[in-house]
Amino acid sequence: MDTKDTILDAIGNTPLVHLNRVVPEGSAEVYAKCEFMNPAGSIKDRMAWYIIDKAEKEGLLKPGGTIVENTSGNTGMGAAMTAAAKGYKAVFTMPDKMSKEKIDGLRAFGAQVIITPTDVPGDSPDHYVNVAKRVASETPNSFYLDQYHNQWNIEAHEVLTGKELFEQTDGGRVDAVVIGTGTGGTVSGVGRYFKNHGSEAAIVGVDPLGSVHYSIFHTGEPSTPYVYKVEGLGEDIVCRAFDPTVVDEMHQVDDYQCFTMARRLIREEGLACGGSSGGMAHVAIEVAKRLGPGKKVVVVLPDNAGRYLTKYLDDEWMKMHGFMEEPRGLGVVGDLIDNSADVITIGEGDTVNQAVSRMREHGISQIPVTDGSGKPLGMVHEIDILRGLQQNAVTMDSPVKGIETQLGGILPPQARVEELYGIFGADQAAIVMSDGKIAGVLSEIDLIEHLAKNSSQPAHA
Repeated sequence: MDTKDTILDAIGNTPLVHLNRVVPEGSAEVYAKCEFMNPAGSIKDRMAWYIIDKAEKEGLLKPGGTIVENTSGNTGMGAAMTAAAKGYKAVFTMPDKMSKEKIDGLRAFGAQVIITPTDVPGDSPDHYVNVAKRVASETPNSFYLDQYHNQWNIEAHEVLTGKELFEQTDGGRVDAVVIGTGTGGTVSGVGRYFKNHGSEAAIVGVDPLGSVHYSIFHTGEPSTPYVYKVEGLGEDIVCRAFDPTVVDEMHQVDDYQCFTMARRLIREEGLACGGSSGGMAHVAIEVAKRLGPGKKVVVVLPDNAGRYLTKYLDDEWMKMHGFMEEPRGLGVVGDLIDNSADVITIGEGDTVNQAVSRMREHGISQIPVTDGSGKPLGMVHEIDILRGLQQNAVTMDSPVKGIETQLGGILPPQARVEELYGIFGADQAAIVMSDGKIAGVLSEIDLIEHLAKNSSQPAHA
């Protein structure tokens, strides 16, 4: 008989399935890596098992021990399954935006689940990561997975996911691989394997609007996060399991794109995948349209639709959150940019006096600080200069780098205008990035002028 010793031996070897109906004619071929077919329902089965196995071999997890982790649900399910199969106890912390199905699923494996608030900063003691750390420190004989920072996360996807996908594509002979960035472990591990083994495939990351990875990829620094509804994608803290050096492109998606495409994948392709899979498929299709016929794109679909029966698969939930209708039609962020005008910036070695002169000359109250290649490093506002001078922290001859503040929201030109509200609500300017360069800097007055200009026009999709 062809049998498995435990359910853990069934992890991996998921199929690549050709997408037929959701990809427009004239596009590259798109193949979906069906990670939702892992035994506990997601790609995180691989990483959870791998880290627990490594911990046992390193003597960090001993018989009778307790596995502790912060999770959006999928890592928890993989770890809970592994704990049940190996005889460990498990405790998980989870933000309150996660679906009831995920919470109930963890408890079904015998795990303890601690629910924490979603809308708290990453340094709050109530943030689910910090609660997990506290539980681990207070629990004897415990092991904290630490998926966001553990390098075994990347290693798991390099030696398991990356190798498997490389072999399935005849040695990485595809043109692009599209992968979401949650912890960043999957895109980092697959990216490392493909690049270390000579594949020329573009590694394409996907990040939801409101997450920090897009900004980290483009600037090296996180943006100010804000709440979004899609689960298992993006993060509000810097994750050391994310290695942007092996990623070639980073794209952003919004909740509407994630949920509407996920529903299409189920109804038109028969792929029972979650909301984050919709976001990745949306980007994969955009890449496929760009590449054109004769090219091949792979997209990783991370988790199972069964975890979202009361969320994006429920018509009433979709209606309540405005996702059953076309977007209101405020346009895209690129519509607010004056392409005929140069973007005003200041170099990191320039002085406060030069920044003041440039602000006065161009009638602006804030100016991005860039390095020699034009990469944005931070922002200097009038109030930053005032405070610096008042506190004698700088003089007019000091370099602006001494008073720059962290960049806030970073968006691509194709982002929906509605996404600006979250950025402006956090008292940030919006930096619009295109092809690695600053295409524009937007503030509330730009949005007001845009809305005023279009207020007499009918809404459009």
